[in-house]
Amino acid sequence: MQKVDNITGFNRYIFILKLKIHIFLFFLPELFMGKITLRRFLLFLKRLLFFLSRLQHNKFVRIGGKTRIDLYVPGYPSKAFLTACKKFIQFENKMPCTTVLISVTSACMYHCSHCYQKHDKGKDVQIDKLTDVVRKLQDMGIAFFNIEGGEPFLTYERLKRVCASIDERSEIWVNSTGAGITRERLTELKKMNVTAIMFSLHNPDPCFFNEFMGSDSAWDTFESAVHMCHEADMAVALNTCLLKEDFYNNQFEIIMEKAKDLKVSLIQLIKPKPSGGWLGRENLKFAPEDINLIKSKVNQYNSKIEFKNYPAVFAQIIEEDKDVFGCTAGGIDRFYINAKGDVQPCEFLNISFGNISEENFEKIYVKMRDCFEWAGDCSLCEEYSREVERIYKENHLTSLPLPPKLSEKIYTSWNRGSKTELYKILEEMGKKHQR
Repeated sequence: MQKVDNITGFNRYIFILKLKIHIFLFFLPELFMGKITLRRFLLFLKRLLFFLSRLQHNKFVRIGGKTRIDLYVPGYPSKAFLTACKKFIQFENKMPCTTVLISVTSACMYHCSHCYQKHDKGKDVQIDKLTDVVRKLQDMGIAFFNIEGGEPFLTYERLKRVCASIDERSEIWVNSTGAGITRERLTELKKMNVTAIMFSLHNPDPCFFNEFMGSDSAWDTFESAVHMCHEADMAVALNTCLLKEDFYNNQFEIIMEKAKDLKVSLIQLIKPKPSGGWLGRENLKFAPEDINLIKSKVNQYNSKIEFKNYPAVFAQIIEEDKDVFGCTAGGIDRFYINAKGDVQPCEFLNISFGNISEENFEKIYVKMRDCFEWAGDCSLCEEYSREVERIYKENHLTSLPLPPKLSEKIYTSWNRGSKTELYKILEEMGKKHQR
């Protein structure tokens, strides 16, 4: 079983100090060899340390000897972690994106009502085109690849081709329901730099779980896959999407107990989004008092000594707060490529900037980044869900995301809100270098 430890107390202080010293020493030769000026070197360190300071609310977790300080920041020490650090050394152009979520197939044996891919109908993109884009993404600075389906293990050869095209400059996680997982496949993927398998667990009751997934064997498949991961020394993570009532009826606490029993490394707490199967749904919003309650519960599990042995919780409702990161979709920090090859700002925003089967990826990417120069305080997937649904129905479409021409009606007129403080300050630091 992959060894998992939470870093707390004095050990956390020592870890942060060690991390800062390592970063300084690793990039110092760039200064001595004249690849970077002293001013640029100091601004780079200032930028990076400022970014790291925004992660102090997280519980740090060591997975197999590498410490994770945020869900989308690769484990330290690793080449992938240093790839992520290089984001902050870019001053002349936009800081590069470091995370991408890629769907390798739409094939899935389950029927979850809320699935954000529920209407993503179409043929899986040609695998050679996808692996070619993946290699380009590594060269562009992607440090973290999150690979999913559908169910990626149902088309294992496609999953393996994508993973095999990624070298140690990036870290790989795979999202799965457990269907199609075998110990042999896990062992093979582990040799390809795959760090963890992330499963979805929205309710730990087996009967409810099966009903939700639309299969009488879903729970047994899930539990069996978790055990196989442990046997293959592959780390296990969970994601859970909870409605606001689940934070008042102890459902969140029940899931935390189950996660601890399953010996998972961390949990991604997903905020319900009005996309895909829930496109246009309005009863998903959280009132300020709901948000404050969720934050207090998450912070309790991440910081209180009595919960030190529980998995770390990385909550979207905190990460997307304007005082932390805000919305970093569109390649600011992350974006999404669906199984058909559509390039989307994120998996929850059902619009497309182009399809890699039909257009040059670099051209699509530049078009998207032109719309996403900075992180905003507006949750676009929530704000424009109704508009996406209206265009979808008015044009009698049978699949999502909206095609590029119709997507333009959304992003050419939207209001992204204001820049979040973090990215405003990072941008100001970049401008100092140019003076």
